[in-house]
Amino acid sequence: MIRNYIKTAWRNLVKNKVFSFINVFGLSVGLACCMLIIAYLYSELTYDTYPAKYKQLYRVGVKTLANGGVTDFASADIAVGEGIKRTFPQVLAYTRIFRQGPTFVSFGDKQFKENKTAVADSNFLHLFSIPLIQGDDKTALVEPNSVVINRELAKKYFGNAQPIGKMLKFGTALMKVTGVIDKVPDNSHFHFDAFISMSTMGHNQPQTWSNIGLYTYLLLDEHADPKKLEAQFPKLVAKYVVPETQHDMGVSLAEAQKAVNTFIFYLVPITDIHLHTSTKFDLEPNGDISYVYIFGVLAVFILLLACINFTNLSTASSAKRSKEVGIRKVMGSLKEWLITQFLVESVMLTLFSMLLALGIVYLMLPYFNNLAGKHISIGFFFNFKALGIGMGLTLLVGVLAGLYPAFFLSSFRIINVLKGSIGTEPAKKNFLQSSLVVFQFTVSTALIICTFVVYQQLHFMQNKKLGYDKDQLVVLNDTYTLGNNEFAFKDQLLRDSRVVTGTVSTDIPGNGNMGGTEIYAKENRSNETKNEIHTNIYRVDANYLSTLGIKLIEGRNISPEFPGDSSSVVINQAAVRELGWGNNDPIGKTIVRSGRKEYTVVGLVADFNYASVKDKVAPLMMLANHRHGNIILKVKTADISGLLSSIKKQWNDYHAGSPFSYYFVDEQFASLYGSEQRTGSIFTSFAVVAVIIAGLGLFGLAALHGMSGRHWYCTCRSLTH
Repeated sequence: MIRNYIKTAWRNLVKNKVFSFINVFGLSVGLACCMLIIAYLYSELTYDTYPAKYKQLYRVGVKTLANGGVTDFASADIAVGEGIKRTFPQVLAYTRIFRQGPTFVSFGDKQFKENKTAVADSNFLHLFSIPLIQGDDKTALVEPNSVVINRELAKKYFGNAQPIGKMLKFGTALMKVTGVIDKVPDNSHFHFDAFISMSTMGHNQPQTWSNIGLYTYLLLDEHADPKKLEAQFPKLVAKYVVPETQHDMGVSLAEAQKAVNTFIFYLVPITDIHLHTSTKFDLEPNGDISYVYIFGVLAVFILLLACINFTNLSTASSAKRSKEVGIRKVMGSLKEWLITQFLVESVMLTLFSMLLALGIVYLMLPYFNNLAGKHISIGFFFNFKALGIGMGLTLLVGVLAGLYPAFFLSSFRIINVLKGSIGTEPAKKNFLQSSLVVFQFTVSTALIICTFVVYQQLHFMQNKKLGYDKDQLVVLNDTYTLGNNEFAFKDQLLRDSRVVTGTVSTDIPGNGNMGGTEIYAKENRSNETKNEIHTNIYRVDANYLSTLGIKLIEGRNISPEFPGDSSSVVINQAAVRELGWGNNDPIGKTIVRSGRKEYTVVGLVADFNYASVKDKVAPLMMLANHRHGNIILKVKTADISGLLSSIKKQWNDYHAGSPFSYYFVDEQFASLYGSEQRTGSIFTSFAVVAVIIAGLGLFGLAALHGMSGRHWYCTCRSLTH
């Protein structure tokens, strides 16, 4: 009987080619989109599940209560990991890592700038289950001046030669290659190309607790309760952080003891880092769990739209199947047999759609990976688990899409069919069919509106007035390698009429690399509560404000004409507010940094978005720059490529210790919203597909009703003649 069902189903599908094509195409596109979204969601939801003991791994974070709010840091101080392990037996191990800045790495005559270098404890790779294809993960990072690199770096520097035992030069330090990994897994919250042994930093580092900088991870006993462990952390703050605060800030013990309530260690499971945290200075930009929910709902809606198409087209074509149903019932077919017949047709059609969907996925996967910033392989869709889910999805969609048409068609009464009351007049309005069409276009309209809102939000973030001029700002990287020639090189560039002005600084809006400290107003020194606040630090020279177009509201800029400016500071409006000065003139007032160093406020600048526009503008202090860094140029020319070629030639004439490289500040700013742009593009692409599927269904309904109308017209005309 099953064979007969399949044979009949095949004949009906072949006979109704237009109906079958619309259904197969609509379902296949819907299923393909659903599979791509599921793959994306799986990638997001399985972040950091690759370590063997990922359920026992937690990261230590720090929260500070200041400025009337909470600042959440992803890292802790150097002694925190060891101190926690020593104090609590349920902590089996700890490991730390910290990110190095861009480093020039060389081997022989090969030199490259590496941006993904980290310093890690000897057990880091082992705890995170990152296997070595050469070397031993338990010993590779034990000795000082050891480094583990990935396969790509090994190929870059050594070609096909054996990398183990070779010496790589990181800056001025020689490192011995003791291990090679393939790469850090894609679904990790960090991605580094090289890991330098922590012992390289020496064993005489101050064992402090009250700063940040080292990303610290704990391996807990499988029966340990992280919440109970967290509840005991204030004891560590009282024991270690309070004395440091008293010493560093020069405050009374009573004042320092407030740190117990304002300096908080906490734990976060590593599997929550990517989607459930929003911290300052994290290793990489994280995702957002709300996007997972949004795309999950979108996948369901796309699949529903495709299923609704099938349901509507099946019920709308009922006139073509009425005689078949009538004859089958006359021949003795039971209603249950007819339902089974129509469900088999539905499942077969869905199976064809699934096969076509896999072909669409294969063709579109490279484009989707590029759009989403993922590395999903086609093999993901062909493992046993995925195939099982695919078969289950095929059956589910086939049954759901065919259930109502099966009951609807099998419910035709023989007497009505034989009288010709079904299929010989225009189809009467079907409430369910109309409701499904309304639902389709309600969803489509909602998706169009959501797409418009997403792009409006992106447009707002990218075009909001920032408080500085990011256009035609060129940053020349690593000019510190020129040494004492850095300022001479800058002055030489300023003689070019295409260069308006220039400045030397390590701090550039949007790059996220800046220092920070605690400050308070000196006038509040005697108060029990000093209104201590956290502020970020920029190192600037006399041309910084004019080059970036930052508005000076009061006072003056940092200037070499004032020898005492090493103790002067320019602050922003946010700092004035947080220090409690309100509308008072801050010029001439004194702020105290870390309880020791005093600075006189000589200038006040308007607030500007030196980080993301998603963040509230935080307090900022600008200090005189006594460091080398990067040269920032304000240019005015239509011939940018010609100017850059000229700058490169002059750079090479100085025989700098690094290759010439640059970037534009507006491009750097746009990159801050790369995640949002990718999300918007993905959402828009699938929203367009959903609208197309809904439109395809409407086209099919119109075609079927058109054919039904022509049949009715022809019947009436033949009767009147």
